[in-house]
Amino acid sequence: MQIILLEKVVNLGSLGDVVKVKDGYGRNFLIPQGKAKRATEANKAEFAARRVELEKQQAEILVSAQARGEKLAGFVLQVTQKAGVDGRLFGSVTTGDIAEGLTAKGFEVAKAEVRLPDGPLKIVGDHAVSIALHHDVVVDVTITVIGEA
Repeated sequence: MQIILLEKVVNLGSLGDVVKVKDGYGRNFLIPQGKAKRATEANKAEFAARRVELEKQQAEILVSAQARGEKLAGFVLQVTQKAGVDGRLFGSVTTGDIAEGLTAKGFEVAKAEVRLPDGPLKIVGDHAVSIALHHDVVVDVTITVIGEA
């Protein structure tokens, strides 16, 4: 399936690129999410007419993400979980817990924006976590997990 990208998509292309993707990926994810349109002649002409508007919209989203990233950079979030005497948690600290904690502190962070490269946090201590606010804006935050008896 040939599609026109309406925004930058990681590992696929940038705004305005005409790319070939598998039918299911285009039909079930990219098109319903508003990230792409089928590459028909009518849609190509419509995109050419709206290109400046879409580029401006994407630039505004990037500026907004950069502003959020500047506020969030270097932030330290403390999360308290029940832990054993050896420092291992009963359960874990997940992306949802981190997103909730950051939202409670006044930062707009969605669960999907939190990146845990090694999976959920399962031990007490400091952990570096990435927050992907935009494709081009990734901010590192420190999560301090505190154990309670």
